[in-house]
Amino acid sequence: MLSLILLLVPVFAAIFFLIVGNGLLTTLVPLRAAVEGFSHSDIGWIGSAYFVGMIAGTWMTPVIVRRIGHIRAFSAYASVVAIAALGFPLVNNVWLWMGLRGLCGFAFGGLYGIVESWITYKAGQNYRGRMLGLYNIIHFAGSASGQQFLRIFDPRQFQLFSVSAGFLMAALLPMAVSKVEPPPLPPKGRLIFSRIHQLAPIGLVTIGLVGVANGSFWSLAPAYIEHLGLGASTVATFMTVVILGCATGPYPLGRISDLIDRRGVIVVVSVVAVLVELALAGIGAKRVELLYIFGFLLGIVIPVIYPLTVAHVMDRFSGEEAVVVSSTLLFSYCIGAVIGPVIAAALMQWLGDRALFVHNAVVHAALAGFVVWRMLDRPPPPRQVDQPDPPEGEPTGTPKL
Repeated sequence: MLSLILLLVPVFAAIFFLIVGNGLLTTLVPLRAAVEGFSHSDIGWIGSAYFVGMIAGTWMTPVIVRRIGHIRAFSAYASVVAIAALGFPLVNNVWLWMGLRGLCGFAFGGLYGIVESWITYKAGQNYRGRMLGLYNIIHFAGSASGQQFLRIFDPRQFQLFSVSAGFLMAALLPMAVSKVEPPPLPPKGRLIFSRIHQLAPIGLVTIGLVGVANGSFWSLAPAYIEHLGLGASTVATFMTVVILGCATGPYPLGRISDLIDRRGVIVVVSVVAVLVELALAGIGAKRVELLYIFGFLLGIVIPVIYPLTVAHVMDRFSGEEAVVVSSTLLFSYCIGAVIGPVIAAALMQWLGDRALFVHNAVVHAALAGFVVWRMLDRPPPPRQVDQPDPPEGEPTGTPKL
């Protein structure tokens, strides 16, 4: 286990730097938009533009990686998103910001596909849940670190965008000096929706619903807290406690999923998310401490459904197909994440800001019901729970089925 972690250190370091930059940018853009007087609808469309870009990025990633390789593709994507981050403070225009967020989404569609396929290939079936859990811990640790820069610089100024771009470029360093071999190039340059649906029927629908809920939360939660009149400091604290929660749950839940049917863990986590979201919808600005407590609890559960589903799907595929599988699932996630912020923003405008959490509770309830239905129809894939740790430097992709 330790040798596997050490093998993936350069990838994990690159992820950390990427997410410090992107985590700051993800909160900064809707916060700055709210400060500048953008409407709920404008902020929702800006959030959706990110995931429209991710759709294009996930569609193109297998082709790009197959043509130029994992490390060159990673470097190109990181450079693009850093340049985009520097464009936001130039003009406060909703159309420009939509274009820049779309460009960020395009780049991160490729970056996520590359790093997630790298991890799932190296981890193998019996460590996949834990390694994806560790990946998520690093992901949200980076995001929590990024939020703290909101306390140092004024969001009305340009400095925070420069900080974001600097961390995004720093992600190039560990990948550039790493000697770790990347996964094999994908055998195909296109996405594989029908094969995933055939071999892992919960995959595409579950990931799509996760996109609806997560896209809505990350795009609109900062604006929701801002509109409660609690100030930028409360926005930063709330997002930080959510992200700290996000760093708490993935590894232990991933470890559990390596031992039992991952779908059962997905159901339990989704039900807990429903209960927490309904509690958040009822709190509002009445008690800030409860807002933080339930924000932390929400952070424990909302990020783990995606990696648990990815691990479940990859259990049925060979390691050589990791890039294509990851990109296809990301594509489904992005479709949901484009739709989610638009619907949630419309509901917030019509019914009030608390509709954000009611909307997400309904989505997670539907997700849990769907997975239960599929569990009754199909058994889990076989496991080899006694597989030993891989030697350092040796790939551990699952054998072809």
